[in-house]
Amino acid sequence: MQTFVLLTKLSPEVAMKMKDRERLGRNWLEQVKEKCPEVKFIAHYAILGEYDFLDIYEAPDNDTAAKVSIISQANGALSAMSLTAIPYKRFLELTEEI
Repeated sequence: MQTFVLLTKLSPEVAMKMKDRERLGRNWLEQVKEKCPEVKFIAHYAILGEYDFLDIYEAPDNDTAAKVSIISQANGALSAMSLTAIPYKRFLELTEEI
């Protein structure tokens, strides 16, 4: 499994519905679990700044990570970006190979 970081920015219309946030978030998570059952979520944060949410998850491949981003966009995300994350120890090992 690969580790990914998902950065999500809500559309203005969805961002204005803060009272519905829990229900909308639960609906998004149910869709991800249904469409991508192999995804394992590690952490979920609401963040301040350019993005609204940060999720760290494991998925078997880039296609599955793309599905997670697409599901986010289908549920009101203005943008959803999945980034590959490499454990720091592995990163250091890779630098030794260069």
